[in-house]
Amino acid sequence: MQTYFNTLVDTLTTHLTGDEVFLCYFNGEQSDFIRFNRAKIRQAGIVVQNYVQLELIDGKRHAIGELALSGDLSIDGSRMQQLLSDLRAKLPFLPDDPYLLYATKVQHSEKLGKNQLPNVQDSVDEILTTVQGNDFVGFYASGGIFTGFANSLGQRNWHSSYTFNLDWSFYHDKDKAVKAAYAGFQWNNEQFQSKISQSLAQLTLLKRPARTIAPGAYRVYLSPTALYEIFTLLAENSFGLKAQKSKQSALFRMLAASPQQLHSTVTLRENTLAGVAPTFQNQGFTKPDNVTLIEHGKYQSALISPRSAQEYDVITNGADSTERPCSLDLAAGHFAMQDILSELDTGVYINNLWYTNYSDLAACRITGMTRFATFWVEKGEIVAPLNVMRFDETLYHILGKNLLALTNEQEFILSSNTYERRSIDSARLPGALVDDFMFTL
Repeated sequence: MQTYFNTLVDTLTTHLTGDEVFLCYFNGEQSDFIRFNRAKIRQAGIVVQNYVQLELIDGKRHAIGELALSGDLSIDGSRMQQLLSDLRAKLPFLPDDPYLLYATKVQHSEKLGKNQLPNVQDSVDEILTTVQGNDFVGFYASGGIFTGFANSLGQRNWHSSYTFNLDWSFYHDKDKAVKAAYAGFQWNNEQFQSKISQSLAQLTLLKRPARTIAPGAYRVYLSPTALYEIFTLLAENSFGLKAQKSKQSALFRMLAASPQQLHSTVTLRENTLAGVAPTFQNQGFTKPDNVTLIEHGKYQSALISPRSAQEYDVITNGADSTERPCSLDLAAGHFAMQDILSELDTGVYINNLWYTNYSDLAACRITGMTRFATFWVEKGEIVAPLNVMRFDETLYHILGKNLLALTNEQEFILSSNTYERRSIDSARLPGALVDDFMFTL
């Protein structure tokens, strides 16, 4: 597909007039999808789709359009030329864009992911054999994701990655289920079996009579999956320069004259090198391997899109237009995973959170619910599942003064979203032991 894309844009270059410049961005995937219910396959399919976004620029005016590619070079070439003509017809009616910025220095790149994925049939056989006898509900997605960039200045970039993601639940009764996931670049049966064993062990505990605890502050363990829900919320508006300059960032207090800080063990990066997202964006700027957002609890830098760079007269670091992180990496700590229950001692073991939202944006105060397998722990032993509770806490407590430790292992979490196409968002997160975590209901 890389050669096909480059052939399309090479042909398109010959149809430019005057001082016109075009930017062309490619998104494609070849994915297998399997849905499970009651430990049986209920739906299976293959998705192959390829799209191009074309942006035509003349001076400070620009217009954007998108096409789905058919795979027939003559058809796609003709439709691309027609799209170019349609965009050209729009330009005279558009105002100048003072914040338009695109890469004019040609920077080629090519990152070809190694396809180490197992045969889909082998994965499905392994899954079904392992989960028989349980009420297993799940979704498996695997395959290649392809991204490309080209412009009429001669720049060419290409990125491919091959991943799998199995997201599942073992259902018990009503709101009681154990939810987990296994994702990565290369399937490992031992790791998969270990995750399934952990889930089944929690399912057994989930069958005990549930308890309800009174609202108040408790010591808690937040699994990497629970932390991922918090960071997914933060990613929407916290780390971009535009949100920070317009005071819409949830990290507002970390940017104040007398800034608040997180715990000294907290170092957060946009780790593009270890993620799934491409190493370039749709204005042609390349991304550094890492951008340090928070270091040892202190704010370091923002994600800066070309538009924000132009508006605030700074240098872009290749962020997408949304300025959302795609490959978050929270550095591991020194807290051994096998010591979670003993260090928690008495408190709440939280596997999953949901319905997270801000109760006070400026204070980075977040509310949400526990979900699925949440347990009450006494003297280092799980004694009962807990009924659903609502929490209300600020990040400056969770990863600040109330943070006791981060685990010494990170979990690779791949977003299971498939709206329009498979998501390229991922994270590497440890678990967190937190004191005085506030439950309100």
